[in-house]
Amino acid sequence: SRLGGTGDPHVGVVLASGGYPGSYETGAPMDGLDTAAGLDGVLVFHAGTGVRDGSVVTTGGRVLTVVGRGADVAQAIDRAYAAEACITFARKQVRTDIGQKALPGR
Repeated sequence: SRLGGTGDPHVGVVLASGGYPGSYETGAPMDGLDTAAGLDGVLVFHAGTGVRDGSVVTTGGRVLTVVGRGADVAQAIDRAYAAEACITFARKQVRTDIGQKALPGR
């Protein structure tokens, strides 16, 4: 999925290893990357990832950033968090308030 230069709102959510920014474990296998990347208006950016025995695993504290594009901020938030929910790895942590201050009436 391409985000494109549409001028539409975009929201990025970081998926981090449990314990980050302190000490954290690495080597946790990940599932759901293809599902997340296949969602409409979503891109998945790798940061702290690597490949071990043919599987994508965690290698850092900030593991992935999922970006959602929407017709409005609310849709961009929904898409980013829908993608985040598809991706699993042990001790995944994520903030749940990303984009909230940009919503109308906030």
